[in-house]
Amino acid sequence: MGKDNIQLFEDQKIRTAWDEEIEEWYFSVVDVIAVLTESKDPAAYWRKLKQRMKEEGNETVTNCHGLKMTAADGKKRMTDVATTEQLLRIIQSIPSPKAEPFKLWLAEVGKERIKETIDPEQAIDRALETYQKKGYSDEWIHQRILSIRVRNALTDEWQKSGVQQGREYAILTDEIIKAWSGMSTRQYKNLKGLKKENLCDNMSDMELILNMLAESTSTEISKQQKPSTFAEKDA
Repeated sequence: MGKDNIQLFEDQKIRTAWDEEIEEWYFSVVDVIAVLTESKDPAAYWRKLKQRMKEEGNETVTNCHGLKMTAADGKKRMTDVATTEQLLRIIQSIPSPKAEPFKLWLAEVGKERIKETIDPEQAIDRALETYQKKGYSDEWIHQRILSIRVRNALTDEWQKSGVQQGREYAILTDEIIKAWSGMSTRQYKNLKGLKKENLCDNMSDMELILNMLAESTSTEISKQQKPSTFAEKDA
């Protein structure tokens, strides 16, 4: 776990920490509550909210844990932290006008995901629009969309062989990345100065082509050899 840092939201400080091992941000819950509720005692507000969420059977607060973070007096003290997913769930339970934009955004995201489940083509259209807004060239966008299709073909093949999403996907992806770059995914992201950002979204045209070639080759090898376990895939 990296040292805690300060991020600003509406000019107010929110303590954060980056866990490089699992590539996850942690946010001080009390700091976020202080921003959204303007409570004079955000710690007391959080205690009451946490108790209410527990009584409602919400597992989010149970899964939150504590980290030592630098307090206002400069000393390290334990404070409850939450991941991005946990934090968004907590925000849903905060009855505050400042929390409403987050709730509306979550509702909109949920609606979009449901539409994309019904019509997957909408997901491609949304990706195109997002990349265009970020200023990527048409040539790069074409390569990136193609790389997504190649990746989906590979993960479909993994699923057929019983490979589990999460750790096993990450291990196999590392092997593919190492095959053409000589670096693990994490090393490559560190080289590019990335944290939660998608590595492929920060690749050049040539890097995308090399990665697609490696993933496409892996898919074809898997189809030919028909491995039945993760161990055979990783061999």
